[in-house]
Amino acid sequence: MIIELLQMFWIFFKVGLFTIGGGLAAIPLIQTEVINRGWLTQAEFADMIAVSESTPGPIGVNVATYVGYSQLGPIGSIIATMGIVMPSLIIIMLIARFILKFKENKYIEGVFVGLRPAVTGLILGAAASISFIAMFRYDMFLETGSIMDLINIPAFIMFGVFMFLTNKWKHHPIYYIVLAGIVGMIVF
Repeated sequence: MIIELLQMFWIFFKVGLFTIGGGLAAIPLIQTEVINRGWLTQAEFADMIAVSESTPGPIGVNVATYVGYSQLGPIGSIIATMGIVMPSLIIIMLIARFILKFKENKYIEGVFVGLRPAVTGLILGAAASISFIAMFRYDMFLETGSIMDLINIPAFIMFGVFMFLTNKWKHHPIYYIVLAGIVGMIVF
């Protein structure tokens, strides 16, 4: 159990260390790790992302907590959460110590300018991956060979309806999140 906890800490420590731009940028790395290790299936990962997006807190932390709990119980959730948060804490403490030296350094500014497109790409990649999982049922298509089994028609309809609603009426996003959650529980 100690080895598994250390491994989980290290995996989420690496994710926290190498993702700049927030939790959405961490999703592709987390997805690769948890799917390749067999901790979650693609469908379980998609469900976990939906729940993590709908609950309060940063998505990366929510995902780490969920994966840790699903694999090693309450202590696993604590260890995974500590792993993903620790790099940020260390880096922020170091930056806070030397902030005045870095404040107007042209090289540091250049690094951040270069990181913006990479972070945008990671976020778009995560969105595309989750959209594909939600909209298409590739596993069912492979079993049956029927094109109708490839497309998740209820998911496409929900997507279209909620795109229309959010563009037609400018309410707070939480209303649409709650409504989509309720509809999703009924439909799926």
